Amino acid sequence: MAGRPAGGSNGGRRVTGWGARVGRRPRSGPDGPGGNPVTRRAPATVRAVVYLAKVLTVSDRTAAGERPDASGPAVEELLGRHGFEVVDRRVVPDGMEPVGRALRDLAAGFTGVVVTTGGTGFAPSDVTPEATAAVLDREAPGLAEAMRAAGPLGPLSRGRAGTVGTALVVNVPGSPTGAVECLGAVLPLLPHALDLLAGHRPH
Repeated sequence: MAGRPAGGSNGGRRVTGWGARVGRRPRSGPDGPGGNPVTRRAPATVRAVVYLAKVLTVSDRTAAGERPDASGPAVEELLGRHGFEVVDRRVVPDGMEPVGRALRDLAAGFTGVVVTTGGTGFAPSDVTPEATAAVLDREAPGLAEAMRAAGPLGPLSRGRAGTVGTALVVNVPGSPTGAVECLGAVLPLLPHALDLLAGHRPH
């Protein structure tokens, strides 16, 4: 998925397709009451919202080609199962400058979620939360705390969450299990948050 174009800035891109039939009347005639001919409506076009996502893996060893990226694909697969389209996936080394630069680039003009994986622990090189905080316009502490409560090792993650323009950034741990566990805890909330960021009024 790396190297794909960002696909525009619309985080709630609408697509159309044949879906469930809507507005059908009760059957009548031989299959229903009243003895009248059966009446059906043609299938309606159902509008579905596809939310956009980008994934940033933060790892010195993966960036150097010494270790394959395991958490990035795991995050992408989870996002896909929840209806998100991943339009960009990148790998950068640990560090304030590379992480901050990548986040600014990924969030620029983008309405969607940017998930970072890696660099949220206590190692000296783990500065993803600090690099993220330097980029965020507004923090979303509730999302970060929900992710920390997702599993027994969750409190060891120092990850942050917040907004950069109309993008929502969330930090998850670098292990595939931890990344999926933490992201899964907040995924049901993300579409609502993205709708609000895009200026919609879902409630």
